[in-house]
Amino acid sequence: MECVIHWTPSAGMVMVAETGSGHLLTMDGAPEGGGRNLGPRPMETMLAGAGGCTAYDVVLILQRGRHKVSGCKVSIKAQRAETDPKVFTALHMHYQVTGQALPEASVARAVALSHEKYCSATAMLGRTADITQSLEVLEG
Repeated sequence: MECVIHWTPSAGMVMVAETGSGHLLTMDGAPEGGGRNLGPRPMETMLAGAGGCTAYDVVLILQRGRHKVSGCKVSIKAQRAETDPKVFTALHMHYQVTGQALPEASVARAVALSHEKYCSATAMLGRTADITQSLEVLEG
């Protein structure tokens, strides 16, 4: 896996990441740090990646179990250390999974499997942060 980050000096602190799969992601800093708020902060991007990684797992696990899942939303609240490096110290991930007659036990199992076995992003973040989860199963 590869990623190349390019700083765009004319735009302040804008960084453009080019992923190994050929996609571009623009990141920026807060104005007080020289940024212009033209994209998410790098740490926000890490949270988004972790949320996407675990949501992907949950959907795939449920689909492989032949459950009729039609939606998955992961909301993350994070706390960071007060001093540098300001690593994540706590994450709470709330899952809202929508489908037809989804058993809550199956959704809970999919979330647990993601965190315990499959999601490399939350596994890494779990080295510095306490990660908790909650879930809602919605009909639809």
